[in-house]
Amino acid sequence: MATINIRVDDGLKKQSEMVFNELGLSVTAAMTIFLKAVVRTNSIPFSLEIPNNETLKAFKEVDDISSGKAKAKKYSSTANLRKDLKV
Repeated sequence: MATINIRVDDGLKKQSEMVFNELGLSVTAAMTIFLKAVVRTNSIPFSLEIPNNETLKAFKEVDDISSGKAKAKKYSSTANLRKDLKV
């Protein structure tokens, strides 16, 4: 068994762990799924595109929220978010 060490932003790690936990996955399981998809498709398993202006604006909003420059409503679960969105 091999070990892979990667460095990522603390916030990114915490946010991704929250998503993985909601899916019932560990970071290791999620990375294994990603790596298997790379091998299966012989590519990155999602499209890589230069973001348009709308996407860049969304990225800035997330950065502003993450840095405390802007406030956003926070949700403790996807169920609470869906309830607010009426989905």
